[in-house]
Amino acid sequence: MPDTLAKAQVRAEAARLLALFEGQGAQVVETPILQPAETLLDLYGEDIRARAYVTSDPMMGEAMLRPDFTVPVVQMHMAEGAEPARYTYAGEVFRKQEDDPHRAPEYMQVGYEVFDRANPAASDAEVFSVFSDILAPQGLRAATGDLGILLAAVRGLTTTERRRNALLRHLWRPRRFRALLDRFSGRAQNPEGRKALAAGDPFEGMDAPVIGLRSRDEIEERIAALREDMTTPPIPESEVALLNDLLSMRETMTNVCENLRDLAVDMPSIMGAVERFSARCKALEARGVDVENLDFEGSFGRTTLEYYDGFVFGFYAASRPDLPPVATGGRYDALTRVLGRGSEIPAVGGVIRPELLLAAGGAA
Repeated sequence: MPDTLAKAQVRAEAARLLALFEGQGAQVVETPILQPAETLLDLYGEDIRARAYVTSDPMMGEAMLRPDFTVPVVQMHMAEGAEPARYTYAGEVFRKQEDDPHRAPEYMQVGYEVFDRANPAASDAEVFSVFSDILAPQGLRAATGDLGILLAAVRGLTTTERRRNALLRHLWRPRRFRALLDRFSGRAQNPEGRKALAAGDPFEGMDAPVIGLRSRDEIEERIAALREDMTTPPIPESEVALLNDLLSMRETMTNVCENLRDLAVDMPSIMGAVERFSARCKALEARGVDVENLDFEGSFGRTTLEYYDGFVFGFYAASRPDLPPVATGGRYDALTRVLGRGSEIPAVGGVIRPELLLAAGGAA
């Protein structure tokens, strides 16, 4: 965030955006800045520690400064919200910026979330069009993607459930995902020493039931998994090629719809997701969105937090390539299942960073 933008100016812009979302029928809500760490660790594992600020509270135990609003808003809705529901909020979030020390670790978000099971495609279109209308005066470039298609493609690969789960877990870490895909498809060798570890007896000459922080049973289970993996046939090259085509796809939404249907002929696991994509295109058109000039990127959304599982979008300042996206959002149905404790509801939303909006050209 440029130092010249005063905090008061950013807060004024956040208030303006909040009022615009409230004008769409959204209820204004607030969430605590200090969040229990347990929920976030359950969702993202220990990896979240590299991105969040962790502290300790005498009553709460381990806690984190709010890394975003979506998780606490979903928790609030699943506990007490009526259906359908629209929420808006504004406040600070906190994320470590080790990869880019020039980005602020504390910044404002203003968000809009829709919980509605009637017509998910229409909800996707609603959220995107609301953001598009608000941001239109700044002339930002919009980009979209669909993680639901990628998830369906990975789930349909001809390989073991263990390998599919590993790829799904690392879908949001492109380098790790690529390394796993290359190894599982036979394009890359197993890490050095893995064959020897799988072939030998790691407990030979040892009496201790625990080695380091792992028990003997845990180590034996891991070695059994390594042995199974080393005897698993590679993922077929034809499937890897189709997945690569999907990941590298860059087209307008109108053109990509036909391309996706062609891919689905050879990758039937994505057909349901492609039909949802087609329904979304029609809903966006009905909202007046110019889908013929709206960009679609097959890999879009793979570096965000892992709760997105469908439509994803972002808005960028073309004249300021140094800036992060001014606004981002997407669908997160699976998150409502995880936090709903037996219940679920389709949900989609997004956030605008007011300081980036100001830096990109200011409010209208």
